[in-house]
Amino acid sequence: MLILRRSLYDHTFAGTWEFPGGKLEFGEKLEDCLCREVREETGLEVEVECLLYANTFLTHPWRQVVVVTYLCRPEEGEVRLSEEHTEYLWATGQELRERIPQKVLEELERYGVLALLN
Repeated sequence: MLILRRSLYDHTFAGTWEFPGGKLEFGEKLEDCLCREVREETGLEVEVECLLYANTFLTHPWRQVVVVTYLCRPEEGEVRLSEEHTEYLWATGQELRERIPQKVLEELERYGVLALLN
C-alpha cells in the first residue's frame, strides 16, 4: 500500500504517515475526489477498484471526519510528491504497522484491510 509522510512543517499531524487522499469538494463524486487527491499528492493516475470500508471519528470535540477507503491500482508512472509530503513508501504489511498511527491500524484490522497485504 502506498503511504505518504506529512511534512514536518505541516500544521496538521506533522511527520505522520498516511494514505493519499483528502477533502471532498462540494458536488464531487467520491471516486473522482480520490483520483484528484491522489494525482495532486503523488502525481499518479489510479483506477478505483472497490470500497474497502467507511467510518467516522472525531479529530477534536468540534470536528468530525468521515473516512472512505478504496482499493486502487496505479497506472504507469512514478510518484512525484506534492509539498504536503516529504516521503513515500510502497509499504508491506509490517512496514505499514510500524508507521501508521495505532487508531488507523485498528480500523484496518477491524475491516480486514491488512489481510489484503498477506
